[in-house]
Amino acid sequence: MRRIIQGAMVALAFLGLSETAGAAPNTGCQSTAIRSLQRLSPHGYDVYRAMKDKSQFMTWITCDDLQLDLATAVHESVHNLTEERDAFPLIGGGNIARPHETENFFAPKLIARQMARNFGDPLFIDSYLKPGAASSADNFMYLLDELNAYSHDLNSATRLVSIRRGDTQVDHRDGLAAMMAFVMGYAAEARKDHPETWQGLKAPKTAKVVQTLWKQAEKTMAASCGISDFGTNDRNYLSYVCNTKNAAALSEILHRAPSCPTRCLSAATAAAQ
Repeated sequence: MRRIIQGAMVALAFLGLSETAGAAPNTGCQSTAIRSLQRLSPHGYDVYRAMKDKSQFMTWITCDDLQLDLATAVHESVHNLTEERDAFPLIGGGNIARPHETENFFAPKLIARQMARNFGDPLFIDSYLKPGAASSADNFMYLLDELNAYSHDLNSATRLVSIRRGDTQVDHRDGLAAMMAFVMGYAAEARKDHPETWQGLKAPKTAKVVQTLWKQAEKTMAASCGISDFGTNDRNYLSYVCNTKNAAALSEILHRAPSCPTRCLSAATAAAQ
């Protein structure tokens, strides 16, 4: 939620509606932020370096919370790079081409009601699945785009934990946990009621993309589990992901059972509700 609020504040600044819209950027803070990213999150720094227009990255550095700012900047820049390359940039380097075949798949917005029944928090459902909310509501390829961007996001946030503000509740795990649940739910719905999409998901090219991005998400999520108070509703989404019944369809695409980040489900590492 804080990411969405922060994005709204940046938009207001661009429109000249913020009181600080005319203020000069805090270049000292921004320089410190980039040095921290380079030192602590090399993969996040790779995203920064790859951006041709660095100002698009720096837009997100408001200097209020550098950990959140940098994770958000990495997230949004991954979206930019994905559009530029027509491929998903992977953590650690390399890309995998976007599967445009998904344009013929059923729209993810059709699982919004089902997801709402499973999860009490409407934020990510409203933002990514509700009709008219985002491209991810209409095309599965863009849901994969969010899965990838949130993987980069959480990877950077995890690496940047040493500059975390101690006075705020954070939800760094929530976004990736939600996208994992949505992708899993989409696969289950495809197998149940959308045979053409189901066959398309299992086709080698699309399946390879899902396998690659899912493995990356699993690794990123597991690496964050040792950090306490790093999510708000993450356990709800991850409990869904860890349910073997929910995972059955995705297992056929992955050719294995999805791994369950059990440490993230423990009270010791999850946020207070």
